[in-house]
Amino acid sequence: MSTMVSPPDSLAERYARVCDRIARAAERSGRKERDVYLVAVTKNAEPEQIRELIDLGHRDLAENRVQQLIHRAAMVDEYFNRLRVLPNARKPGSTEDAFNLFAAEDEKLPSLGSRAGPIRWHMIGHLQRNKARKIADLVRLVHSVDSLRIAEELQTIALKRDMTIEVLLQVNCSGEPNKHGCPVPAAIPLAEQIETMINVRLRGVMTLAAEHASERETRRTFARARDIFEEMKTLNLGEGRCNLLSMGMSNDYELAILEGANIVRVGSAIFGDNRVPEPPEEPEEPEEPDADEI
Repeated sequence: MSTMVSPPDSLAERYARVCDRIARAAERSGRKERDVYLVAVTKNAEPEQIRELIDLGHRDLAENRVQQLIHRAAMVDEYFNRLRVLPNARKPGSTEDAFNLFAAEDEKLPSLGSRAGPIRWHMIGHLQRNKARKIADLVRLVHSVDSLRIAEELQTIALKRDMTIEVLLQVNCSGEPNKHGCPVPAAIPLAEQIETMINVRLRGVMTLAAEHASERETRRTFARARDIFEEMKTLNLGEGRCNLLSMGMSNDYELAILEGANIVRVGSAIFGDNRVPEPPEEPEEPEEPDADEI
């Protein structure tokens, strides 16, 4: 099932169309546009497209590969540095007064470092344990914690760096055998284990629907994730901060909103279908000590 139509010519028009669809889907679900967070997935975007989106005032960006996130974050930092140096450069739009699901947490976490900067980066892809340390200081939210092993690695990293890492529990609600995410029956037990970690803060649930699923099956997948999310809130996991339900991409974000999502991850509907073949996932790297261990 696809909700996409032929994209308008300009990125600004595509972005406006996505925002309008989010607003209408939110209204249908009994909420407002400000209740749903749009995260722009930049993995197939050109650098100039990312800069244009930033100029439009957008501040939440996502990548699904560690190396790509590091590269994109450096590029965006350089862009903001250039804007500060050049007095006549066009300044990006401000979203400081916009509704912010992270606002209260940002106030409580003054030591976020670069994560509290002008862009909030989201890690949405499978995170290998030995690569986690590379993005810990860059990301505002890790959407893809799907095992105790990666949660423990994040806890180790955060403890050494005296920081807090906020995460979503990725659950394989579609049941696809080759998809990342913990199985549905393991979700609450894993969430309870993450809850015991001092430096890892559980904020909610993430899931993906099957790529070519029918609308009925897609909504069923999202409903499973919503049920897990509601159970986590009932159990007061995350110490009451469990308020983020991340589901829905370019082909199904409206259905996700109708099923309760308050974060949607949209790439091609904004940047266009510039898809290039994705290389196979690299094997985990050999163990390397952190700099403070050398």
